[in-house]
Formats: sequence, C-alpha cells, structure tokens
Amino acid sequence: MTQYLFPPRAVPTLPIRGQSVRFPVNRIFCVGRNYHAHAVEMGRPVDKSVERPFYFTKSPQTLVDSGATVPYPAGTQNYHYEMELVLAVGKPGFQVSAEQAHEIIYGYAAGLDMTRRDLQLAARDKGRPWDLGKDIEQGAICSEIVPMEGVVIEKGAITLEVNGQTKQSSDLDKLIWNIREIIADLSQFYHLEPGDLIYTGTPEGVGPVVPGDRLVGRVEGVGEVTLTVGAAA
Repeated sequence: MTQYLFPPRAVPTLPIRGQSVRFPVNRIFCVGRNYHAHAVEMGRPVDKSVERPFYFTKSPQTLVDSGATVPYPAGTQNYHYEMELVLAVGKPGFQVSAEQAHEIIYGYAAGLDMTRRDLQLAARDKGRPWDLGKDIEQGAICSEIVPMEGVVIEKGAITLEVNGQTKQSSDLDKLIWNIREIIADLSQFYHLEPGDLIYTGTPEGVGPVVPGDRLVGRVEGVGEVTLTVGAAA
C-alpha cells in the first residue's frame, strides 16, 4: 500500500441528480469569450471566421457545491460573477469530430465562474496568464450534474440574479462556438476523460459582488446554481 508524507486531498466530486453516487471531477476547462455581447463588453470582439476558441483552466480543488457560502477572496477589489452552462464528460475522447461529439457527453450542470476581474484584466493587458484572476480558491461553483447522455443542448435560457435582480439573461443558442464545436476543438489538444468539466462561457452582464450578496443562476432544462458571498477571507 502506498504511503504518503501527508494525507492527500480527496477527489473533488459533484452530486448527480437521481443517484446516490457522486461524479468525480478530473479537470475543469473554461471557454473564454464565447458570447458576442460579452466579448464586446470585455473590449475584445470575436470574429469566428478567423479565430478559434481559447481556454483557461481552474484547479479541481476550487470546486464548490451549489448552495455554499464562499468568502470574498483576497487580493481583489472587483470580484465578478459569470453564469455558465457546464458540460460533464462521461467517456474518453481524443480528436473527436463535431459529428461524434455527443458520444462523450454524460450530462450538464449550471455553474458560476467567479473572477477577480481587476487581476484578470491587469494580466491580460500585460500578456500574462490569467491564473490569479481565474484560478481562485472556492471560485468554481457548480450545481448537481443532470445525466443527459448523448444529448447536445443547442438552446435554452441562461440567467443570473443577484439579490433578486436579473443581471444576466441570454440563450445558449448565442454561443459563438456551440457544444459540438467546443468538444471537437478542445479534443485536438487534450485527451478528454470521464470526469472532465467544461464551463462553456458566459453571456453579457457580468459584474461585481460584495459580501452578503446572494446569487441565483438558472439554465433552462438543466437546473439552478446558488451562491452566497461571505465576508472577506
């Protein structure tokens, strides 16, 4: 039996709707600027005819179940929400064609990609990685996984409320790169594996939160994710 210098962390997991077992999370990929209106509000419009998707990652250890209260993180004065559809991979896939992309889909969830916006933009403007802005402790919030094997979601409302006021409202049919295209492109670079999550991008309307704020996000046909922002860490 392998002995460790100190106890290793447990594998991050998410609940699965209707099941007693949990979904073990392997990696978290995030698609950047995948709604035109959000790309414009960030000052970086996207021309799909000459660009391909780009990605960043969050550590699996940043994952938090929906319903949690998460401290306002250190090092930022501009902590933002980003509401997203999350894709859960259920089968291995490498260099998957768009036509076969559905074969590796296990299900979907509703998620929040929380962001230190001030640090992200400072890094972006200097051509540096986004890690401090995006890979935040307790910064990946996710609902239960809804099993939808082989289903490709092409449309559906995606919304976010902060303290009961709607801040984001769009439709999944406005994704610049749709689910099939994301899987096909990402799998050119990675051997996708069961347990991988893909945060598919956020619509326009991102904005800051402060301690005490309550967030409720919904994806039509999938579910709801909630978060309360706690006091500073």
